[in-house]
Amino acid sequence: MWLLWILLSALVFVWGVPAAKKQLNNISSPAFAVPGLHNVVVRTPPIVPLPTADKPTPPEEAVFKLNWLSATGTGILFAALLAGWIMGFRPGEVAKTYWDTLVQVRYSLITIAAMLALGYVTRYSGTDATLGLALAKTGALYPFFGTLLGWLGVALTGSDTASNVLFGSLQKITAEQTGISPVLMGAANSSGGVMGKMVDAQSIVVASTATNWYGHEGSILRYVFFHSLALATLMGLLVYLQATVWPFTSMVVR
Repeated sequence: MWLLWILLSALVFVWGVPAAKKQLNNISSPAFAVPGLHNVVVRTPPIVPLPTADKPTPPEEAVFKLNWLSATGTGILFAALLAGWIMGFRPGEVAKTYWDTLVQVRYSLITIAAMLALGYVTRYSGTDATLGLALAKTGALYPFFGTLLGWLGVALTGSDTASNVLFGSLQKITAEQTGISPVLMGAANSSGGVMGKMVDAQSIVVASTATNWYGHEGSILRYVFFHSLALATLMGLLVYLQATVWPFTSMVVR
């Protein structure tokens, strides 16, 4: 059993190395410019700095990069195939298990894909910029509320990656408007999001399915909700201190 976890950890680590990702992308990573959207959207001040003659505002690229080979999920898939071979499963049994798993989590996968798509819609429609300007009105308290925004994003989408896609641009815009480090707020979005992982619907459904504890999702949510919100609040307070109070401000990457 430990060998399988070691195998999974090793392959995920290799897939996460930048050099390995670059090599895999060189093998296969097709890119497709989205017709009618690529280089069409242009952001204007105050969302971006005032353009100058030598530095005009570039249009937004809309390129879909299908980096299927370098995706972490591909490494996990290879780990699963190797694990099946080590445990003596026949190819047909592995395929059946894979299909049964897809059927079980099909709604969660659709939800995650839809939320990722929504993240790109908010970006290219300018919704993230509008929300960013609105949140900038919270002023000095924005680091706290921005962290809770990351928590909310993961609670809704079930994925820290999806939350970063959904709110990453918003965090950067608002941070620049309020004079706070965009690096800090980008990290706060992810850190706050981690605290929302325990209350997102997908994780609860997957957990109840994996443990054959069907029908108790509501009990799980009620039990962990306070812990999740309390941890997110503590993380928000830490980010607020890092943004405004010395010596915590020295912890922020410049």
